[in-house]
Amino acid sequence: MVNAVEWRNGKVFILDQRLLPLEIKYIECTDYRVVAEAIKNLSIRGAPAIGIASAMGVALSAQDQNTSYFDGFYRFIKKVMDTMISTRPTAVNIEWAMKRLDKLLIDNADKDVNTLKRLLYEEAMLIHREDIEANLKIGQYGAEFIKDGDTILTHCNAGSLATGGYGTATAPMIIAKQQGKKIKVIADETRPVLQGARLTAWELMQNDIDATLITDNSAGWLMKQGMIDMAIVGTDRTTLNGDVANKIGTYTVAVLCKEHNIPFYVAAPISSIDFNMSSGDMIRIEQRDPEEVAYIQGQRIAPEGVKIFNYAFDVTPARYVTAFFTEKGVFKPEELRGIRI
Repeated sequence: MVNAVEWRNGKVFILDQRLLPLEIKYIECTDYRVVAEAIKNLSIRGAPAIGIASAMGVALSAQDQNTSYFDGFYRFIKKVMDTMISTRPTAVNIEWAMKRLDKLLIDNADKDVNTLKRLLYEEAMLIHREDIEANLKIGQYGAEFIKDGDTILTHCNAGSLATGGYGTATAPMIIAKQQGKKIKVIADETRPVLQGARLTAWELMQNDIDATLITDNSAGWLMKQGMIDMAIVGTDRTTLNGDVANKIGTYTVAVLCKEHNIPFYVAAPISSIDFNMSSGDMIRIEQRDPEEVAYIQGQRIAPEGVKIFNYAFDVTPARYVTAFFTEKGVFKPEELRGIRI
């Protein structure tokens, strides 16, 4: 398993996913601003992974602070946290991780700065470990819904590259295969930056899972032909009523599933559920550089001067979601409010 982010010898190493599957190269980060830029430019992406990376970035920034006083140290760390939050506004995991680190500092304001540095590092490592454990549990719960012979559609990338390890949407597939179930997975390419083609298809093949790549606009036709049994996707932010913000195109897949009576499941670690947001109408949807649409691998494919919409995410209403796979069990959208955190 290739790790999306690692802490080694006092540095943060981020796998540059822009180069996959052709090249495996890590970005060596000795400054929190390098971590922030890697999140912003999609060197690392996926809500859980960027939450982990942002926490490591904060821990990294703390190491070189020489102040002996809490107030100065805290002001600096808050500035770093604000930088991390500003990188990707739609995904909730960065904000969740920053709130967690902020509470840690407030609760230990009486400790010396060296102790606070250690606590930030330990908490970042804990966030990483907890994500891996959560993914395994998501996989175990989700695999119960996968039958021998099923063909599963997935959108974008919610595998180990998007998390601390194992993935969210891919974890049930991996566990199902380990259970001896013969499954097939269809990954749509996921324009504009092709996370499905470059990342998900590659990850599935690394796990020896029967994988087929399709264009984004093929899913409906395959459903009509009876070639898809279920869809499993990840989530960047899920609101309290069960609305799901995920990679652009997820809403389309969900509507198609509804039309064809195909279950549409969302693999959602608790950290990606925003218990302070009542509905998807409140989610800020990130718009990215139009050149991501105009170019593929450095080659222009659109005419100069054409206007481009490049929404990074869409919101799938709760009514299209069959159930959520979480590390605490499987829940219908209306049951999310009852989850204890």
